[in-house]
Amino acid sequence: MKSLIFRLCLLCFCVLGVISAPAAAQVSLYTSSKGEAAASEQALADAIRSASEAGASVIVIDSAGRVAGASGAAQPDEGSAASANPMGDGSQLMKAQSRVSEFVAALESRLAAMPYSVFEVQYILRQTSPDGRIVTYLEVLGINLVLLLIGRWLSVEIYGKRIARNYVVSRIKEAPRGYREKMPFLVFRFVMGVGGTLFAMIFAFIIGYLVFGRMEDLSIQFTTTAIFTAFFLIRTASDLWRMVLSPYLSQYRLPPFSDRDAKRLYVWAAVLAAYDISTVMFSTWVADFGLNYNVYAMVYGSLTAVGALGNLLMVLFNGRAISNAIRGNRSKEEVSWLLRLVSVSWAPVVIVYVSYSWLRLAFDLVLERPIPVPLMAGTYGIFMSVVIAYGAMNYLLERYFDRTRKVQQMNEALAQAEADEASPGGIAAHRNHPIASFEDLARRVAGILAFVVGTYALVLIWNPDMDWTGDLPLDRALDVMVIIFLGYIVFHFFRIWIDSKIAEETVDIPEGELGDEGGVSSASRLATLLPLFRGAILAVVVVSIALIALMEIGINVSPLFAGAGVVGLAVGFGSQTLVRDIFSGAFFLLDDAFRKGEYIDIGDVKGTVEKISVRSFQLRHHLGALHTIPFGEIKVLTNFSRDWVIMKLPLRVTYDTDVEKVRKLIKNLGQELLRDPVIGENFIQPLKSQGVIEMQDSAMIIRVKFMTKPGDQWLVRKKVYEEIRRLFAREGVKFAHREVTVRLADEQAQNLTPSQKEAVAGAVQAAIDEDVLDDMMEDDR
Repeated sequence: MKSLIFRLCLLCFCVLGVISAPAAAQVSLYTSSKGEAAASEQALADAIRSASEAGASVIVIDSAGRVAGASGAAQPDEGSAASANPMGDGSQLMKAQSRVSEFVAALESRLAAMPYSVFEVQYILRQTSPDGRIVTYLEVLGINLVLLLIGRWLSVEIYGKRIARNYVVSRIKEAPRGYREKMPFLVFRFVMGVGGTLFAMIFAFIIGYLVFGRMEDLSIQFTTTAIFTAFFLIRTASDLWRMVLSPYLSQYRLPPFSDRDAKRLYVWAAVLAAYDISTVMFSTWVADFGLNYNVYAMVYGSLTAVGALGNLLMVLFNGRAISNAIRGNRSKEEVSWLLRLVSVSWAPVVIVYVSYSWLRLAFDLVLERPIPVPLMAGTYGIFMSVVIAYGAMNYLLERYFDRTRKVQQMNEALAQAEADEASPGGIAAHRNHPIASFEDLARRVAGILAFVVGTYALVLIWNPDMDWTGDLPLDRALDVMVIIFLGYIVFHFFRIWIDSKIAEETVDIPEGELGDEGGVSSASRLATLLPLFRGAILAVVVVSIALIALMEIGINVSPLFAGAGVVGLAVGFGSQTLVRDIFSGAFFLLDDAFRKGEYIDIGDVKGTVEKISVRSFQLRHHLGALHTIPFGEIKVLTNFSRDWVIMKLPLRVTYDTDVEKVRKLIKNLGQELLRDPVIGENFIQPLKSQGVIEMQDSAMIIRVKFMTKPGDQWLVRKKVYEEIRRLFAREGVKFAHREVTVRLADEQAQNLTPSQKEAVAGAVQAAIDEDVLDDMMEDDR
C-alpha cells in the first residue's frame, strides 16, 4: 500500500513539474518528441482525489520548488503575504534583511525539494532520449567532441598549413610600430582564425552526416547544436585573447607583457573562457530542455562558482604582470598618480566585482529572477568592448597623425644628434608636460572614451532597461560630465597650441652657460608675451567651464558676476601698488621695452630676464643672484641686448710707443679676426684703433673699439684681449705699469721714520685704488 501511494505521488509530482513551468523557459522536448498532450487540470484533480481517498496527504510543488497547494489547506492571499513581511516598508537595512531572509527561505525550500527534482530530471531525460537511456546524451557529447577534434585536425592540416599560412606569414613584419601597423595584422589573423573554426565545424558536420546519417530526433539535434555553438564560442574567445596578448609573436603584442607573462596569461584566459562558455551552454541546455528549475539553478550556480574562483586565481597569479603592463613596465614613481592608482586598485576592484557578481547571480537563481546576461559573459563583454574601442581609436589616430609624427621624429633625431655633438655624455630631453602634442591629447581622449564605453557596457549588463532620460539628477550629472570633458579637451588644446608656438619662437635661441656675463640672444616678442596670454586664456577657459557646469546644475550664476565686480573694486582701491605693478608691466611689455633672455639694467640691479609674470619679473645676475622686481619699481631701464653693441677697450702703453704703428697693427688684427672661425661672424664692425684718448703720469691710453651683435661682445672681448697681448709681445709694444711718484724734500728723503714710510705707502695705494676704480666705472656693463 505504501509503495502504491509513493508511486502515485511521484507520478503526480512529475506531471505537475512538466505542465507548470513558464512557457518561454520550460518548453518540454518530451512532449515535442513523443507527441503526447499535457495532462489536464481534471486529470490532476482526479489523481489528487484518488491519493486522498487512499489516505495519503498530497503536497503539490511547482517547478521552482515552492509549495503550490495542498489538499485540505487554504491558500494564502496576497494581503496575508504582504502582512507577513512587516519589514517590507522599513529602512534600507531592514529591506536588505528581508531580502536575505527571503533568499534563505527559498534556498531551504529548493534544497528540500531537490530529491524530487532529481527524480523528475531522470524521468524527463529518459522520456526524451531516443532509446530511453540517459547515457545516450553522454554518447552524443563524446561523438561530437571526437568529430570536432577530427575537424580541427583537418582544419590545421588543410586550411591552416595550405591556405591561411601563406596569407598570414607573408604579412608578418620584423618590427611593426604602433597600432597603425599592428592592428591590421591582428584583425586579419583573428578573421583567419574564425575561418579555421568554421572550416573545422563544417568538416565535423560532414563526417558525422556520412557516418551516422541525418539526425531525426529533436533532442539529439538540440544537444548537437549546443555542442557546436560552444566549440565556436570557445575557439573565438581563444582567438580574441590571442589577438590581444599575441603570446607567440612578441613584436605584435599590444600590452607590454614579457613573453613568459603573455603566454601564462593567455593559457589562463583561454582555459577559463572555455570553462565559462561550457558552463553557460550546459546550463542553457538544462533550462531549454524543460528540466526542473531547482536542478538548473543548482547546476548553474555551482559551475559558475568554480568559474568565479578560477577568475580570482587568475587575478592573483597574474596580478603583478598586469600591474606592470598598466604602468608600461615603469616604476610607480615614474608614472602619473592616476596611472599609479589604476595599477594598484584594478585587482581589488576585479575581485570585488567577480565576488559580487556571483552573489548577485546566486540570489537571482534562488529567487527565480530573470538573468539578462551571464556573469562571465558580461565580464568578457566589458573587457573586450574597452580593448576594441581603444585599439580602433588608436589605429585611426596613428593613421591621422602619421605625417606629423614622422616630422616630429626627424626633428627629435636632429636635435638629439646636435645634443650628442655638443655634449658627448648625452642629455635626455626634458618634456615639460605629459600631454605635449595634439597626438598625446588624442590618445588621452581615446583612453577616456574607452573607459566610458566600458562603463556604459557595465551599466547595460547590470541594468539593461535603465531610462537615461527619466532620472533628472542622473541626466544633469551626465551633462555636467560631458561639459567637464569638453572643457578638458579645450583647455589642453589651447595649452598645446600656445606651447607649440612658444617652442617655435624659442627653437633657435642658444642657451647661455651658467656664470655667463649675460646678454645672450633673447626670445622674440611673441615668445615673451605668449606665456602671459596662455595663463589668461586658460583661466578664461576654466572659469567658463565652471560657470556652464554650475548653470547646468541649476545654480544661478548672476550673483557671482555681481560679487566679482564688487571684489574687483575692493581690490582696486585696497591694492593700489598691485594695480600699479600690473598696469606698469602691461605698458612695458606693450612698448617692447625688454624680452625674455635679454640683459638689462634698471639702476640698482642688472641681469638676464629669466621669468615674466603679471606683476613682476626676475633677473638672473651673471654671478648667480636672482632678483625679483615689481614692474612699478622701474624708473629707468637700460637694455643691452638690442640691435648692436659697441665695446671700447682702453690700452695702457708707454710714452715711447709709436702710435701710428699701433694703429696699423690693430687694423691688421681686426681684419684677421673677421676671418676667425669662432668669432668672425659676430662682428658688425671690425676692431680698430681710436688713437690716444688720455695722457696719464705713467702711461698713454690708447682705445680700441668694435661692434658686435648683442650678447656676443663678451666673447669677442676675451678673444681681442688675448690677441692684442700676443701681438704687442711679438711687435715689442710695451704695456705701461701703474706708477705713483712721491716727491719729498731733500732733507727728508734720507731720514724717514717708519710712520712716515707707512704714510707714503698708504698714499701710493690710495692713488692706485682710485685709478682702478675709475677704470671699473668705465665698464660698459
